[in-house]
Amino acid sequence: MPDGPYPDYEEFAGTISLRSRSTDPFFFAVIDTNNTTAHRGKAVGYLSLMRITPDHLTIEIGNVLFSAALQRTTGATEAVYLLAEHAFHDLGYRRVEWKCNALNERSRRAAARLGFVYEGTFRQHMIVKGRSRDTAWFAILRDDWERREKGVLEKWLDEGNFEQGRQKETLDELRVDWVS
Repeated sequence: MPDGPYPDYEEFAGTISLRSRSTDPFFFAVIDTNNTTAHRGKAVGYLSLMRITPDHLTIEIGNVLFSAALQRTTGATEAVYLLAEHAFHDLGYRRVEWKCNALNERSRRAAARLGFVYEGTFRQHMIVKGRSRDTAWFAILRDDWERREKGVLEKWLDEGNFEQGRQKETLDELRVDWVS
């Protein structure tokens, strides 16, 4: 991330206040709606739509920051699913991108798990916090979303895929078995 870590809550709150007024990137708070957690009704993360390019019908999901309460949960998967569905269905984009530091294995795995296709690495793409960064590029096209990825994610997120909080089938298993 190009910002942080924050030395104190006040600086973090100031950054969140600025982001609430931004239009590109356009930030979304992720609110916990799970009745079984102590965080119900509270923001547990944020993500954004950015690099919004209507002329080319391309948009990026980025600035993903999930708290420990949201990381590695169905809620995290659902947040990205909802934003991708919004980009494709409500906003009419044909391409949704995901970019991350090429060294960020967790983000790379998340992109692939969510159905984004690796398209390559832009070497020395930018300088972040005084360091050269290579950027890994991923994307989902609307055709792929409609044909497979949307249905796979919806089937995975379905309550019937979980028993006592544990998934019955993984996204990878569902993707292999998917028939459009």
